Amino acid sequence: MKDRQFGRTGRVVSEIGFGAWAIGGAWGDVSEDEARGALHAALDAGTTFIDTADVYGDGRSERIIADVLKERGGERPYVATKAGRRAAPHVADEYNRKNLTAFIDRSLQNLATDCLDLVQLHCPPTEVYYRPEVFGILDDLVAAGKIRNYGVSVEKVEEALKAMEYPGVVSVQIIYNIFRQRPAGLFFREAKARNVAVIVRVPLASGLLTGKMNAATTFAADDHRAFNRNGEAFDKGETFSGVPYDVALEAVEEVRKLVPGNVTMAQFALRWILMEEAVSVVIPGAKNVAQAKGNSAASDMAALPAETMDALRALYRERIAPHVHQLW
Repeated sequence: MKDRQFGRTGRVVSEIGFGAWAIGGAWGDVSEDEARGALHAALDAGTTFIDTADVYGDGRSERIIADVLKERGGERPYVATKAGRRAAPHVADEYNRKNLTAFIDRSLQNLATDCLDLVQLHCPPTEVYYRPEVFGILDDLVAAGKIRNYGVSVEKVEEALKAMEYPGVVSVQIIYNIFRQRPAGLFFREAKARNVAVIVRVPLASGLLTGKMNAATTFAADDHRAFNRNGEAFDKGETFSGVPYDVALEAVEEVRKLVPGNVTMAQFALRWILMEEAVSVVIPGAKNVAQAKGNSAASDMAALPAETMDALRALYRERIAPHVHQLW
């Protein structure tokens, strides 16, 4: 497993992390044994970065992480969590001192630690990025010793650019994959210039880029790929990267033609992301041991050839961009 600098935090993390949304919920039923096994497998493979949130399984994800880390002992990996989505209603005014402090105190308890490595505002309403007082609250929580660093998880490139204007923001989490290429422009340039860490989520477009789905694929009722295709529960860009399912399936077949015979499409898609120097860590999810091991192996892949990168840019421009580029 190769490592990368995590922005200006002074930390070095594995370039492939562990996205812990799946072990918390909203991806169908995942047993605790499967969840623990997946996390153990990722850590055994050299993963040193875990991304979770207080709302994943209403804290289940955070608690499983705490249990596994306690069981393993030794040096603790870098654990990033998120806060804000417990707000009800989820509006800018709810990102206040009382709520953020309560959310962070709960995560401290769930993760069994006295200081959180990284807290990310969890895709807040756009208005939050224009409220300096919210970032002042986070500065105070750093000063109080509750969190070491803070960042943001965003839906839109414009939100990322605004967030980086605040000096305390050390990281930005954003969707970036073969079917979501807009961040590769101005955002990545600005992140590099400001030495802001970039965490890439939804790297496999909710599983589309595993190449294992087809028109007949079905999903459990509690899987967001069934209940959020049109943004019924949260931003539709979080599900299949917002690409219409039929369009995406056709594009997947074009991607398949470019995948070398000795790797999986998922590994290929992860390696494509790691071709970008601005990326600090990519956080694929894993529901079982096999997925965790497969994800980690992508770090060992050779660089993709220039002609492959050109072909994937052309595929995005011609097939995907008309549906998503202007939205996020």
